[in-house]
Amino acid sequence: MKMPIIAYGDPVLRKKATAIEPAEYPHIQGLVNDMFETMYGARGVGLAAPQVGLSMRLFIVDATPFGDDEPELNDFKKAFINAQILEETGEEWGFNEGCLSIPDIREDVYRKPVIRISYYDENWKHHEETFKGMAARIIQHEYDHIEGKLFTDKLSPLRKRLIEKKLNDISRGMVDVDYKMKFPAAKKGR
Repeated sequence: MKMPIIAYGDPVLRKKATAIEPAEYPHIQGLVNDMFETMYGARGVGLAAPQVGLSMRLFIVDATPFGDDEPELNDFKKAFINAQILEETGEEWGFNEGCLSIPDIREDVYRKPVIRISYYDENWKHHEETFKGMAARIIQHEYDHIEGKLFTDKLSPLRKRLIEKKLNDISRGMVDVDYKMKFPAAKKGR
């Protein structure tokens, strides 16, 4: 089931998400499947639970579209529950990032190229793994969401001021998207 994606400006995107327990979510696989369906419907490569209005430490990634550049990403599809980044290493590199909650805005963001992360998958199996390159970048972007951060937080103050009107327009629903969204500052009846 496709869910609406929460737009920039909603407080859920700024709240540090809470850890979840298996007993609380016995049907987590259904939510993970719904999130993948939602993400694919919006043509994304990652989606965090806060982006669908759920303040929980869950995000999904599918880096397969980057498989031509990094063959190890072919079929790279994972769910991350209660993730904790343990280490970020290497020299930061820039990449033009976007976000399903902030449509029509893309900016160069600098991130470390290698991460070590602890997480549970949708079967509640624990993993501690190292990821690099584009996989690390996508994971870091989604991890920021469960920490209450957005990629726009990494921009310079000048760059933030230059896109402020666009961000406010997104919050009010003044953006053209072909997927369902919820806009926090939209006037009723729009």
